This record gives sequence, structure tokens and C-alpha cells, in this order.
Amino acid sequence: MSALTLAVRDSNTMLRRNLLHVRRYPSLTLNLLLTPVMLLLLFVYIFGDVMSAGIGAGGADRSAYLAYLFPGIVMLTIGGSTIGSAVSVSMDMTEGIIARFRTMAIHRGSVLIGHVVGSVLQCVMSVVLVGAVAVAIGFRTTDATALEWVLAVGLLALVSLALTWIAVGMGLSSPTVEAASNNAMPLMILPLLSSAFVPVDAMPGWFRPIAEYQPFTPAIETLRGLLLGTEIGHNGWLAVAWCLALSALGYLWSTSLFNRDPK
Repeated sequence: MSALTLAVRDSNTMLRRNLLHVRRYPSLTLNLLLTPVMLLLLFVYIFGDVMSAGIGAGGADRSAYLAYLFPGIVMLTIGGSTIGSAVSVSMDMTEGIIARFRTMAIHRGSVLIGHVVGSVLQCVMSVVLVGAVAVAIGFRTTDATALEWVLAVGLLALVSLALTWIAVGMGLSSPTVEAASNNAMPLMILPLLSSAFVPVDAMPGWFRPIAEYQPFTPAIETLRGLLLGTEIGHNGWLAVAWCLALSALGYLWSTSLFNRDPK
């Protein structure tokens, strides 16, 4: 078999291995998934009327705030799901299985590829579940065309890929599983500091740069524009640029750490 065929075969094997781990140990995935669902329900049903009245020109409208909130919750879901990747990679590194893989005749990069592809698939499944909850409580898109839906799905896949590579690097660089979980927490905290819950213009002046100059805000605004018809402006290009830069950084960082000779 050619080198490419071997790489694809070994990567597929590692992908199946990671998906089996998710099925056998679902508690981490469920914990990471429950957080965005609980935040969605909390902000819609507890704060929805107040928040919609505060950020809109009209009166309180919980359904309007749900439409505003959903893109941010989706990005929060992706960020939270990738924490599981950091933990999974760290477990492999600390439990000795990677040392065993190094002695076997398998494609070296297949281990990381299996983790990355498995994490992206988990992100997609998590987004689908959160989306189902949002639709069940009243979320509807505003005249989104088929092309806009395709672009929205592409954006979510690109964000998932970028954050997964960063999470893999965090897992490889962490000395323990607990440290990996803690180091990856910014992937779930940054969406909370973005435009996910309130517009940037409604934030205090000293806080706006934190919300503006980070990867989640342009991604959220782009998704919001695709699904709800709001103005996207330069956010689309910024979101793609952030994703490509983070993907390249995470890939180079992760492969450098993985290929480093063990101490």
C-alpha cells in the first residue's frame, strides 16, 4: 500500500478508537454539553425579557433574545466540546499508550488526526443537540437561504477545527489530565466575554476591546448574520482569518510537541 493509503487507514483506526472512548466514557461529554444547554435555558427563561428589553428598542421579547443568543451559545458549545479533546490527548500522553504507539508500525500523525477528526465530529453532534433544544423552545431563522446555511455549517466546521488543534496542543503540553482541563478552560470562557449575550456597543468602554479583539466575536456576528440576516460587515473575513491562523498555530504547536523525543 502507498504511504497515503497507510496514513488514511491508520487515521481511521485512531478515529474509531477515540469514538469508542466517547461511547464508553460519556460523562465528560455530557458535562461539557449540559453547560451550554443550561445557559441557554437560563438566559432565555430567567433573563430573556429583561435582556431583550435592554438591548432592543422595543419592549421585552423573549423570542427575540433567543434568536440573538443562539449563535453565541453555539460557539460556547464548540469551545466546551474541545476541552474534552485536551483531556483525551493528555490521558493518552500520561498513561503510556503513546509510548506504545511509537513502537508500532503506524503512521505517526494518525494519532493526532484521529483526535482532531473525532473532536470535530463531537462538536457537530453537540451543536445539533443544542440546536434541537433551541428549536424546541422557539428558535427560528430569518429567511436564511440554502447558501447561507451551507456557509454557516462551513463556519462551524472551521471554528471546530481551529479550536480542536489548539486544544490538542494544550493537552500535549499539560503534565497532568487535571492541568489539561484547566488550561483549556479559556476556550469556554472567551465566548462569555464576547458578543454572545449582549452587543459590544452595550458594554462599558474599558471592556469593549476584550470583546472585540478575540476570535469568538467575529465568528458569532458572522453566524448571526447568516442565520438572522443581520449585518456581517468585515466580521466574516475576520472570522475566517482567526480560524486559519489558529488552525495553523495549533497544528504546528501540536505536531512539534508530539514529535519531540520523550524524556
